[in-house]
Amino acid sequence: MLLQLGEVGRDRLAVVGGKAAHLGELTRTAGITVPGGWCVTTGAYRAVVEGAPGFDALLDRLAGLPADDADGLAAVAAEVRGLVASRPVPDDVAAAVAAAVGRSPAGTAWAVRSSATAEDLPTASFAGQQDSYLNVVGADAVLDRVRDCWASLFTDRAVAYRRRRGLDHRAVAMAVVVQEMVVPDVSGVLFTADPVTSDRTATVVEAVPGLGEALVSGLVAADGWTVRDGTVVDRRAAPRTVAVRPAPGGGIRTERLGPHDDSPLLTDDQVLELARLGRTIEAGLGGPQDVEWCLSGGRFQVVQSRPITTLFPVPDTDDDRLHVYLSVGYQQMMTDAMRPLGLSFWQMTTPRPMAEAGGRLFVDVTAALGTLSGRDGLLAVMGRSDPLMTDALRTVLDRGAVPLGEDPATPAPVHGAPTSEPLDPDPALVAELVAEVRASVADAARRISGRVGPELFAAVRADIPELRARLNNPRSTRVFMTAMDAAYWIDEHVGEWLGERPSDVLTRSVPDNVTSQMGLALLDVADAVRPYPAAVALLREGREDVLDALGSVEGGTVARDAIVGWLDAYGARCVGEIDISRPRWHERPAALVPLILGHVDGEEPGAGRRRFEQGRREAEATRDDLLARLRSGTDGEARAARTALMIDRLRTFIGYREFPKFGMVSRYAVYRAALLAEADRLVAAGVLDDRTDAYYLRFDELEQVSRTGHADLALVRARRAEFAAYEALTPPRVLTSDGECLQGSYHRDDVPPGTLAGLAVSAGTVEGRARVVADLSGAALEPGDVLVTTYTDPSWSPAFVTIAGLVTEVGGRMTHGAVVAREYGLPAVVGVEDATRLIRDGQRVRVDGGSGLVEILG
Repeated sequence: MLLQLGEVGRDRLAVVGGKAAHLGELTRTAGITVPGGWCVTTGAYRAVVEGAPGFDALLDRLAGLPADDADGLAAVAAEVRGLVASRPVPDDVAAAVAAAVGRSPAGTAWAVRSSATAEDLPTASFAGQQDSYLNVVGADAVLDRVRDCWASLFTDRAVAYRRRRGLDHRAVAMAVVVQEMVVPDVSGVLFTADPVTSDRTATVVEAVPGLGEALVSGLVAADGWTVRDGTVVDRRAAPRTVAVRPAPGGGIRTERLGPHDDSPLLTDDQVLELARLGRTIEAGLGGPQDVEWCLSGGRFQVVQSRPITTLFPVPDTDDDRLHVYLSVGYQQMMTDAMRPLGLSFWQMTTPRPMAEAGGRLFVDVTAALGTLSGRDGLLAVMGRSDPLMTDALRTVLDRGAVPLGEDPATPAPVHGAPTSEPLDPDPALVAELVAEVRASVADAARRISGRVGPELFAAVRADIPELRARLNNPRSTRVFMTAMDAAYWIDEHVGEWLGERPSDVLTRSVPDNVTSQMGLALLDVADAVRPYPAAVALLREGREDVLDALGSVEGGTVARDAIVGWLDAYGARCVGEIDISRPRWHERPAALVPLILGHVDGEEPGAGRRRFEQGRREAEATRDDLLARLRSGTDGEARAARTALMIDRLRTFIGYREFPKFGMVSRYAVYRAALLAEADRLVAAGVLDDRTDAYYLRFDELEQVSRTGHADLALVRARRAEFAAYEALTPPRVLTSDGECLQGSYHRDDVPPGTLAGLAVSAGTVEGRARVVADLSGAALEPGDVLVTTYTDPSWSPAFVTIAGLVTEVGGRMTHGAVVAREYGLPAVVGVEDATRLIRDGQRVRVDGGSGLVEILG
């Protein structure tokens, strides 16, 4: 039941837990000193709990509670802790602990620390989730603290952490590390990568006087240093008011410090020594580490090391030079992690090579930044779409991190830059392109339908070039680039001539916008449902089988037909639709019900048609007013004529901006349905455990499974766990191969206290109740609400007809949410960093879509 630290390592994780496993590795690492000690293994814990009456029943209750039932989880966790703490320690364990303590001199103090099997892992640190005890004296006291550590496997925070990570409470066991207590002069932590920026070239050191408990508990601020390339590049001193020291006889005490205690805790040489120790530990344990250390008698000792689980991963490179990456997710309005099948499909879809990191995709722009023309072009394009990304890029460039070479004789095209002359307004061209895409999708469905096994994958592969050709059709690109360039021209020139930026109003109720049509069409569904109280009542029941159930009530057939008709037109969409592993609306029609009910309750019949007509009239009135004022001014006829052409281009073509992606998503729905049918076939054959296993295989891997009839289910399980870890990470707008994550800033000096700055994308000002929404499914939005969310892709547009304003953390002037917000006349501010954290659900906010400011009113 006991093992010496020198006997264990990462190969004994299930026996000694993460903390002890890492300490055991470090005892054998040259140059690292670890306090002597031993480990009470997980076998002892299991011997205690396996015979505990009611233990299994309590774990069943924990597993059955909803993840958001904090009070219920806490109550059951308290029962589990009480049960474990009341159990007697087995005689053989007690004897072994007493013998181990007895081998040291009488009065020796010990540090007793939890070491769970799901602790200090690469994807889950569990830092601070279980308990540790310092300055424990005597065998009986050590045994008591061991029992307390066992019970702390079920602290409220540990239970909640496991639920978020999807870890089974039964799959986790607790070992306990017991080490000789170090009485330090100074303690602290060191991170072998910057935990804030993720920069792997930086080492961050923090220190406090006395025991490190003062730091990890948040009792005091720490002195800090940053080391890069063997040099201390930053120093931060903190007020020093208290220190935690060992108390006589056991335990710890807080000691108040006098004003004279302000000398540096560490010299630069000591900080550099710590940085070198950190690199040694990092190399030994195989990745960036969060290390707890003590300085006693002039010697550093390591008491814990765990992986830094919050670092954003770095794309693989085949050279040693710095690479700079732009996030694809911020440009596609889908910053969530994607599963392997989704990643592989997007890479098959896009013509640009992409790097993967943290379940997200990035474009390497190092080559473009290496020339003056490429750099200027990229910054200009990004400046139009995402000023925060531009600022983040400038941060890297201003440091001289990317050397500037000579422009090539034939510069490479800049992604997103205009590539052709604008078109004259021609609605027939839009109709032709829309018809071509719809026919192409229908043809793909005919060719793929009914195919299984290798034939299915061959058919999908054969169709991908057509998908790419339609998505990147030069005629299609020329249409929406004409509209986007016209919008920029109007705001620039009319802004100069008349002092206003009218494109927000001019894009209201444009023709052929499939995304805004989708939202208005759901109002028509509400109109169909509203006259039938029994059908409305059934919708309020929240049933998953809502479509089948509607047939049993009066008016239900009419309601069902209206919903099915909407799904036939738009059901290929979903939140995060560029990830083919995401369920589509037509697979989960119940997810639409809250939106339909919101329209039933909050809108009048015919609201969809009235909204569209109102927007059209406002746009026409604005056009007529602008042209009249321009004609009356300097060079009036010429300016008015040019502006009229630009307005016609804008209104004729901007709606089509949404259609190429709709065509892609419609094609994805065809692929998805066929692949899920294949996954079901593989489940029936015993090859896969569940149809969703297919999501964790790349397209070529799933093809091989289909061909061979064999799947590596261990790989699938590992990728599920990896994806769960990636979901918790926030991707950066700009990422470097050093691991540095940059989000950018607006650098505005006109932001009052209590106000958040963002990018103004749709003019107007509105006050309303903030509804902070993470998932559109089930969102309870009411007329007048301000939607606050991370991002909005086209699938969110049905909610736009209810809300009064929009605030997102991600977006640009021409992203989908901004386009639809302008069309609906919604004041909108996007690119508001941490909006979903800084704005609380239910607060009143004022959204100024003209200035890009969001004021929190209380």
